[in-house]
Amino acid sequence: MQSMHVAGLSLRDLEYVVAIADETHFGRAAERCNVSQPTLSVQVRKLEETLGLVLFERSNRRVLLTEAGQAIVRQARIVLAEAQRLLAMASEGRGSPLTGRLVLAAIQTLGPYYFPLVLRRLRAEFPMLSLALSEARTAEILEGVRDGRIDAALVSLPIPASGLTVSPLFEEPFLLACPTDHALAEGALDARRIAGPDLLLLDEGNCLRDQTIAACGAGSVTGRHATSLETLRSMVAAGAGYTLLPALAAPSDPDPSGLVVTRRFAAGGPGRTVALAWRSSDPRAGGLAHLAAFFRSHAPAGTAACRVEAAAASGLGPDPSGDSRPQAV
Repeated sequence: MQSMHVAGLSLRDLEYVVAIADETHFGRAAERCNVSQPTLSVQVRKLEETLGLVLFERSNRRVLLTEAGQAIVRQARIVLAEAQRLLAMASEGRGSPLTGRLVLAAIQTLGPYYFPLVLRRLRAEFPMLSLALSEARTAEILEGVRDGRIDAALVSLPIPASGLTVSPLFEEPFLLACPTDHALAEGALDARRIAGPDLLLLDEGNCLRDQTIAACGAGSVTGRHATSLETLRSMVAAGAGYTLLPALAAPSDPDPSGLVVTRRFAAGGPGRTVALAWRSSDPRAGGLAHLAAFFRSHAPAGTAACRVEAAAASGLGPDPSGDSRPQAV
């Protein structure tokens, strides 16, 4: 018997064996497989030699499977069926813009508020997409995207975009949340004039903290800190100060406790640009661009979708380093 290796087995040879078993005749099997009878006979002989088994009992009148042949044919049918499944898996998503498993991450100040708004329509638009959702801070998310643990990320611009494609989705305004008895609860609002010791911020490393400081012209060390938006909201209700909340995280109804007032700034007030980022080398770039277009076309109420021509220029927004040119991809 020849030394056996998987590489020596051919799916075509297994097709020959199954055809002979079904037709009980070498000639008819060869016709079914679109080969000459001598070619089929030679290949089956080689397979028998490789396996060290006689698969068929041959006579001038008929062809019978041996006991070993019956077991081999049963397994050959399974192998061929699995090969067909593999081909089906490869082709089933060709007409769909995005299929298979996708790890989608979002920054912590966005994911819990945005995902519930969009998931039903997202699943309807991409029925063959299996989503794995996660959330983290921007730096952790971008590291995950670059090393392949995360496929796409919902982030707030600007970000260092080297090696990434960045597609802006929508502009989300910030709202002021303050105690009902605070001076800022009434009168005109100007983000540049609300910096002070009562300004509540998230901990360092959170992009919303940096954006709040920039919007208010506050110093890098100011006010009191919290680990989450929900804690910030509770601190405001407790009378500890005021803060800026992204529109999607701000309650749409009045505070039932009557302790907090949420106010909108005039047009041109503070806000952030939410974008979808993915590795520029990802072969699913077309599908991910389609995903970005979906998010853009379903911008949540209270936000403004980015213009398509602006979104097409990947990596818009200045790099945190201070470079105001479009970010590299």
